Amino acid sequence: MIRLMVGLGNPGAEYEDTRHNAGFWWVDAAVRSLGGRLAHDRAYHGLVARINRDAGPVWLLQPLTFMNLSGKAVAPLARFFKIEPAQILVVHDELDLPPGQVKMKLGGSAAGHNGLKDIHAQLGTLDFWRLRIGIGHPGTREEVVNWVLRKPAPEQRTAIQEGIAKSIESLSLLLDGPTDKAMAAIHAKPPRPKPPRPDPLPAAPAPDLDVPPSSQETEP
Repeated sequence: MIRLMVGLGNPGAEYEDTRHNAGFWWVDAAVRSLGGRLAHDRAYHGLVARINRDAGPVWLLQPLTFMNLSGKAVAPLARFFKIEPAQILVVHDELDLPPGQVKMKLGGSAAGHNGLKDIHAQLGTLDFWRLRIGIGHPGTREEVVNWVLRKPAPEQRTAIQEGIAKSIESLSLLLDGPTDKAMAAIHAKPPRPKPPRPDPLPAAPAPDLDVPPSSQETEP
């Protein structure tokens, strides 16, 4: 069961629509789905929404510390409300997935993601859940920084938003658990469309029963 959902990104209008802010886009969608509202909370260095549910409150967080200091926002909130690392979902952009693909996993390395690195440093563990929002890869390592800090092409942005919308459909499973069921739902591929039925063959023409007259008359 997830009690804290964190979307990673950078604050400021100049970063709002960049690939690196895919985590912010996800939290925006989750807050809308849950009927909440993000508000600035100085104690937790970010925008925070609290959603009261029957099973207990859930928090959504967008750190305003810039990506490299994301743990500065996550750790104080988690510690104050006694939220275990395994109850935290960190949503972030993922270079190794194509735009539109979303994957979930527990633990693993930070894989060079500076936001994950700082959360690891502040929590002292990597054993928190991650929701990886595919943004695609520029093809060369040298272009990665420019790639994540640029706006995606319109068709890529549409694909990313569609992937976010699909994962939001599993929000109740994330919050109510078990989390592995939410992961299975997020990873599920859409059913393949059934092939169209072949058109019926045209009916064969009726046989001609009229006997044609003979070209030569028979002698009596």
